[in-house]
Amino acid sequence: MRVLSIFKRIKIDLTIMKVTQAAVLSPGLAAQAEEIGHKVARLRRARQVKQADAALRAGLSRNTAYRIEKGDPGLAVGQLLRYLDAISPGARLESLLLETDPALKTLVSREATQRVRGLTAAELDELDF
Repeated sequence: MRVLSIFKRIKIDLTIMKVTQAAVLSPGLAAQAEEIGHKVARLRRARQVKQADAALRAGLSRNTAYRIEKGDPGLAVGQLLRYLDAISPGARLESLLLETDPALKTLVSREATQRVRGLTAAELDELDF
């Protein structure tokens, strides 16, 4: 009995020691991690790659890809770099942060384009002088 109580106490002590990275980061660093995740997600959408496809190419689970795009600071840098390479082969972290990828420029122009509906006959008559 005494041995079991010692193991239970050790198990409890080990679970208390678990720390999430998000809990210990300052708000500024957490915001930077979120921004990196947002930029990765934006690049993926600009290159029209599905999240599941990018995760598969990078050898990651879809959940890990989701966490990368949400800016989870507890993930390894290697996972982020593999995911980036799966989205844009040969891309560097620097180009992600500076947003120099040509696909991002195309995405910006697509986002800026707005559809304009045609005027109705009543609206055209109202504008007729």
